[in-house]
Amino acid sequence: MAEKKKIAMYSNEFWGACAVGGVLSCGLTHTAVTPLDLVKCNMQANPKEFNKGLGAGLSKIYGQRGLSGLFTGWGPTLAGYSVQGAFKFGLYEYFKYRFAGAFDPQTAHTYRDLIYLSASASAEFFADIGLSCFEAVKVRIQTTLDPVTFKPAFRGVMDGIPKIAATEGIGALYQGLPPLWMRQIPYTMMKFFGFERAVELIYKNLPKKKEEYNKFQQLLVSFAGGYAAGVFCAAVSHPADTVVSKLNKDKTATIGAIIRDTPKKDLLTKGLGVRIVMIGTLTGL
Repeated sequence: MAEKKKIAMYSNEFWGACAVGGVLSCGLTHTAVTPLDLVKCNMQANPKEFNKGLGAGLSKIYGQRGLSGLFTGWGPTLAGYSVQGAFKFGLYEYFKYRFAGAFDPQTAHTYRDLIYLSASASAEFFADIGLSCFEAVKVRIQTTLDPVTFKPAFRGVMDGIPKIAATEGIGALYQGLPPLWMRQIPYTMMKFFGFERAVELIYKNLPKKKEEYNKFQQLLVSFAGGYAAGVFCAAVSHPADTVVSKLNKDKTATIGAIIRDTPKKDLLTKGLGVRIVMIGTLTGL
């Protein structure tokens, strides 16, 4: 049997593989935890109706819409986070390589934290432009229901994007972009920085070098590092996540008004427990 050809580091094939890995890492995992995201968004956007925690929220949605209702918004979630993941992971590796290449190896290692942070922030800036219109549709679908039939505002991405653009203008699809940057850029900076450093710390305290562990053992270390990073990035980005949910639900709202009118405790903690479980799992995966 011919030996499988390895992908050359920093080749076009390598950047493509990183982008595909991002699609799988973000698109599939975010879609898998749609029920958690659904409850979290409603706790933020509809706090009077969803104020008794994750279990009660899931039960409420299941009672209204059945099992399929728990996956309301899975279409724009899959599409949006697949696009975002391709840019996030592909561009992170690209920018990390380019930024490190501007220095000699020793300097790049010494200042690796700044490289991790700047590369992840740069990648997420572009990733969120791709995500924004899908996020707008997702939040509308998840938080705006007919009070009698409990049907969402739109059937899906192909229905929601044209209708929002036609009735409210293209800008409505991107009104959530600034708070999305507020949420996602610190989130991604903490995600990649926390992951790189957590994995480094774990291997430093293990009895053998990384190369001496098999692929499964290395994946366990990666998952542990990712989950740890996820807890921190969920907490850092949660206030902006609340603003995104409220802004995309109410087309007349402004960022300033939401921050002013939302009780500070709600802005900082409403839905945070659910989001820590969700983001920790997502980042680990």
